Amino acid sequence: MTPNPDTERSLWRNARLATLDPDIDAPYGALERHALRVEDGRIAAVLPEAGVDVAGFDGKVVDLDGRWVTPGFVDCHTHLVYGGSRAAEWEMRQQGATYQQIAAAGGGIASTVRATRALTEQQLVDAALPRLKALVREGVTCIEVKSGYGLSLDDELKQLRAAHRLAHALPIEVAPTLLAAHAVPPEYAGRADDYIDYVIDTILPAVAGQGLAEAVDVFCESVGFSIEQTRRVFEAARAHGLRVKGHVEQLSKLHGAALVAEFGGLSADHIEYLDDAGVAALAEAGTVAVLLPGAFYFLGETQKPPIDALRKAGVPMAVATDLNPGTSPFASIRLAMNQACVLFNLTPEEALAGVTRCAARALGRGDTHGRLAEGCVADFLVWDVDHPAELAYALGTNPLALRVFRGVAQHIEH
Repeated sequence: MTPNPDTERSLWRNARLATLDPDIDAPYGALERHALRVEDGRIAAVLPEAGVDVAGFDGKVVDLDGRWVTPGFVDCHTHLVYGGSRAAEWEMRQQGATYQQIAAAGGGIASTVRATRALTEQQLVDAALPRLKALVREGVTCIEVKSGYGLSLDDELKQLRAAHRLAHALPIEVAPTLLAAHAVPPEYAGRADDYIDYVIDTILPAVAGQGLAEAVDVFCESVGFSIEQTRRVFEAARAHGLRVKGHVEQLSKLHGAALVAEFGGLSADHIEYLDDAGVAALAEAGTVAVLLPGAFYFLGETQKPPIDALRKAGVPMAVATDLNPGTSPFASIRLAMNQACVLFNLTPEEALAGVTRCAARALGRGDTHGRLAEGCVADFLVWDVDHPAELAYALGTNPLALRVFRGVAQHIEH
């Protein structure tokens, strides 16, 4: 985004900063009565209010009147771009239908694949915009968007192009991820290895060649792809210079997290069935554990991620919406924070770190996003709250007073 000449230099003063900077030894990395000096879309300095020279500053000055300021939120795992709805399928499940019965009736991922393939690129953008606007209204400034509902070269490219276009439709940064290995498409039914060949030989080179993805994801699961198939995709991704991540240990223990760690992966996501060896592998590799409580809640799961073990091992824990039509149809990052606290027993501070500092690491942006620190992008949020814990505590209202993206204040539609 090109900086506005009127706001290239700005001073945001009289604030209470929840910096989420681990180098600051205080809950939330809090700094009372501080200011942010912004230049060319980045934080140039974090200053004590007493040391601010307002009269001598030659840019825009904004008095925040003692409000809390946090980094912009990062939603590091979404399936934002898709066609159709699975509400009817959910109703069937609530009436007692099994997964097999729903699949036999044409439901599941296959139904979303059909709906996504039927839409044009523009229609996919139009369908995704209301969901993205809802996340923006809650303070999301950076979002990962996966493909994975096309499952053919043309349709995976279409999804990823739509994701890129969303970054031009709203003031938000988009991190696109190729998830072609999400499910076996109907034309490859019973031939999963052949489909993986197609992903490796056709889809992945085209995506990499066009620069449409930053990372490659695989649904490594008993109902998805095996460890061996996942390894093949990861090796191909690495050959094309793309980072990897994985949907792993959600429904069973296949040791997919250890495989992600072996490849120096950005994140291992879901991880309800993660064991001690997997935790140790993530810790050694510096791979982020991404918690997705929306899917846990919506599916009525009971196996929780090993939060205490992750804490003890020092594994960073990100929190994301997993926004998708089948298992987490929630366009609310604050709901994900609340669910992480209530369902997984995260503290409010951990939940806030999970959608800022840790989520940024999960997207390979830990040096520049998710903290209020010198050199970081000037994406931050101004809140009408008395304490940062309120952001994960009370839902139904929106206390976001101001959303700042690259140093420029954005109008918030409530």
